[in-house]
Amino acid sequence: MIQVGQYNTLKVLRAVDFGVFLDDGKEGILLPKRFVPAGLKPGDEVRVFIYHDSEDRLIATTQEPFGVVGDIVPLKAVSVTKQGAFLDWGLMKDIFVPKSKQLMAMRTGGTYIVKIYIDEQTGRVAATEKIEPFLSNDELTVKEKDVVDLIVYRRTDIGYTVIINGRHTGVLHFNEIYRNIQVGDRTKGFIKAIREENKIDVALGEPGYQRIGGEAGKILDMLQASGGFLPYHDKSDPDDIYAQFAMSKKTFKMALGTLYKQRLINIKEHGIELAKPE
Repeated sequence: MIQVGQYNTLKVLRAVDFGVFLDDGKEGILLPKRFVPAGLKPGDEVRVFIYHDSEDRLIATTQEPFGVVGDIVPLKAVSVTKQGAFLDWGLMKDIFVPKSKQLMAMRTGGTYIVKIYIDEQTGRVAATEKIEPFLSNDELTVKEKDVVDLIVYRRTDIGYTVIINGRHTGVLHFNEIYRNIQVGDRTKGFIKAIREENKIDVALGEPGYQRIGGEAGKILDMLQASGGFLPYHDKSDPDDIYAQFAMSKKTFKMALGTLYKQRLINIKEHGIELAKPE
């Protein structure tokens, strides 16, 4: 059965001048010529995304949209009408957000976090900005230290509300942010703590030593780029460390400790240097 708004692997039925038709159990779905991979012939299988064209016909593409049905993604509005807004989702045909599915009137050029769904009346792929009903922390599918996908949802007094794996919400506190972020950003993070009533705190990067390993790698890259020496160490001013490395002094010191234990750096009076191979 064809899944609209999803990827499908379909067999080529026949080739025509303007593309190939793929087997849908009926007359076939067109994969336009511009999207046909070189060498594709009848009998071959191809992975395609299925959606409706402007004439309400099912059509296939090898383009990859920014999200499929069920995903929550940030998308940019490219045009606005009285009926709704059209957002760029990576395909030739933009995705529609009905006016009734908008929190506030969308504007051209704005980026909005939406959920992609199938409209029950038309059967077409559409999007809604009203995503709160799809997010719940009642039954968690994550645990502490899990690495997760995050979407920055909104700014609050204590940090940012984030969407976790497209299912839950959590808080990224200001004291856990060591680089510039903004609403709509997609990034990796981990579950730092699960508190009462399933409230979740998250942090950027990876947990434990893996996280420090990532920061340690950043320091190594900067050392190599600077010729093997940087005028910073565990006694440097926290503001200077943040300005240079975009990390807290605590994280910086832990990263230095990791690198020193692995004999990758030497800590000198005036800074740190790459250790010479033994």
